[in-house]
Amino acid sequence: MKKLKAKIMNPPGFTLDKIKFAIDGPTFERAVKLYENGKVTNFDDNGFTYTAKVLGTKPYDVFVSRRRYDKGNCNCYLGQNDTLCKHMVALAIHVVKEGRPLAKKDKKQAHTPTCSGKLGKLSDGDFATTKKAITSAMRYVKPYRGPSRTWFAYQNSLSEGCNRLSAIVSDLPVGEHTASLLVNLLLRLDKKLCTGGVDDSNGIVGGFVEEVVEVLKECAKLDLKCIKSFANLKDRETCFGWEEPLLKL
Repeated sequence: MKKLKAKIMNPPGFTLDKIKFAIDGPTFERAVKLYENGKVTNFDDNGFTYTAKVLGTKPYDVFVSRRRYDKGNCNCYLGQNDTLCKHMVALAIHVVKEGRPLAKKDKKQAHTPTCSGKLGKLSDGDFATTKKAITSAMRYVKPYRGPSRTWFAYQNSLSEGCNRLSAIVSDLPVGEHTASLLVNLLLRLDKKLCTGGVDDSNGIVGGFVEEVVEVLKECAKLDLKCIKSFANLKDRETCFGWEEPLLKL
């Protein structure tokens, strides 16, 4: 089926990164499949919402807000129960890509940080870009000051921040330069957990910290020089002792 080109008159308030780092894997994958198979049809932009007919088990009438892709509706079962569905996400993807094909990197999500396994060193330019990306992702790991009704949305923000950080960490080359960057990241997250007002009741941030520690251990196996960076953790008191495995090395 030929994919319709989106006629975007009013740019959206969301990006593909915003979608893929905030959505669970199965929903995102199903939405991508719908989009790539040309199931988003009859697209329209009325200035306030984006609407389309998305072809699933049957044709579904879908709309999403111009400002937020997760605000809208679909007449499928999930949509009728106020749950973000694959049809809404497929429409949102159609909006940000304007009907163009998705690249491989567009479809790549990251829910867990991994060691790239590639030895190397970041150039000064790449190092500065990476630090900027980390700072941007850290904005999602913020203090919780809202009412109880916004707690779930807040936890989603923590997940998105950790997913964004996971993608950054997983692309880094292995080396002392990178190890130092990751140790600094862990210390920043630890400060947020200890004194920054982050409500990590679900263990989202703490779990990410432990996963980055595992990445650093893998890095140290590939390049012993990484261990030098662990000296910065000596005599520091952290939230739950995550630094101990690194100091043992």
